Amino acid sequence: MNNKRQGKPELLVPASSLEVLKTAVVFGADAVYIGGEAFGLRAKAKNFSMEDMAEGIAFAHAQNVKVYVTANILAHNGDLEGARKYFEELKALKPDALIISDPGMFMIAQEVCPEIEIHISTQANNTNYQTYLFWWQQGAKRVVSARELSLAEIRQIRDHIPQEMEIESFIHGAMCISYSGRCLLSSYFTGRDANRGACTHPCRWKYAVVEEQRPGEYLPVYENERGTYIFNSKDLCMIEHIPEIVAAGIDSLKIEGRMKTALYVACVARTYRKAIDDFFASEESYRANMEWYRAEIAKCTYRQFTTGFYFGKPDENTQIYDSNTYVNESVYLGIVDLVDERGFARFEQKNKFCVGDVIEIMKPDGRNVSAKVLSMYNEEGEAVGSCPHSKQILYVELSETPERYDIMRTEAEKAGLL
Repeated sequence: MNNKRQGKPELLVPASSLEVLKTAVVFGADAVYIGGEAFGLRAKAKNFSMEDMAEGIAFAHAQNVKVYVTANILAHNGDLEGARKYFEELKALKPDALIISDPGMFMIAQEVCPEIEIHISTQANNTNYQTYLFWWQQGAKRVVSARELSLAEIRQIRDHIPQEMEIESFIHGAMCISYSGRCLLSSYFTGRDANRGACTHPCRWKYAVVEEQRPGEYLPVYENERGTYIFNSKDLCMIEHIPEIVAAGIDSLKIEGRMKTALYVACVARTYRKAIDDFFASEESYRANMEWYRAEIAKCTYRQFTTGFYFGKPDENTQIYDSNTYVNESVYLGIVDLVDERGFARFEQKNKFCVGDVIEIMKPDGRNVSAKVLSMYNEEGEAVGSCPHSKQILYVELSETPERYDIMRTEAEKAGLL
């Protein structure tokens, strides 16, 4: 049953592809948000063809999981006619909502597919209850809060808007250095517009200072011997603050990451799913399992963690000055596509591992099962000792039989990446 019907906030999880959408559904999402091949803010993500979108929506709906489609670019004149055609195509697929930031796109969506809910993207800079009421009067069902809001401010919004209007807020993932994503750096440096889905993430680059009268003489902005990444925010993580989030009246808890792997999505979705369910069972259960949440969430790729603006304005401790690299404690080996009559798991290989290795099977119910790799075969049935070629289809025999959609992973240290 969809947990939203039980009074719990919705767990909203990103998906970059059909495989990741299915993973999100299996590992605990109440809703999934995806992007088509146009009009979303993650143009570099794999994104969904109309055929994959139709299959994904059908798969999710069969599990009573909702699907929201992003169309949240800041549109230019040349985008509008294409947007109308796009919404006409989406109308037939029946997603549960469209995520929009631009008023022009909003008007077109209302005209073309009035039966589909519209959610207002964080890109629209939604920082006060009057803005929420404006969008409510226009016909929006939900507004995504700006990342710059505290939980106290969100609680104030909740108290000033209709009870049936929904608040969605980010609880985990990358933080943009610019105001709710309104960034011009990418367009300035590379000609690729972040507000139209082509961000090159210059906030993660390393910078130095140049004095006007000494061109070409670069002066590093020192924090230590490695220089500084002056725009590079830590990642948001609110796994330790579910009670405060619920008390603020947030209806949908959103995970950032529409360019992430199935391993990342499964890990984050499963951890927050358990944390939310534990809290609604009893706060004692939630507190008792905190170490498990912390350990599991640390197995995702991340840039150190912060609570963002939720408990006040961030300070220098929310930035990362010495590096732009992710912490990566687990390596994604593959997702089980099927288990044949022999008990062998078919999968598409993502990273190398070998016969004789001990890996971990990550299950949707929260269990992590250690398993030894007993044998491995390619599609021609030939025995192989390892799988060095990315995207190779293989069959693996493990000491513990997995199930379809289980994820295989290993520690980064064992994979030689630490």
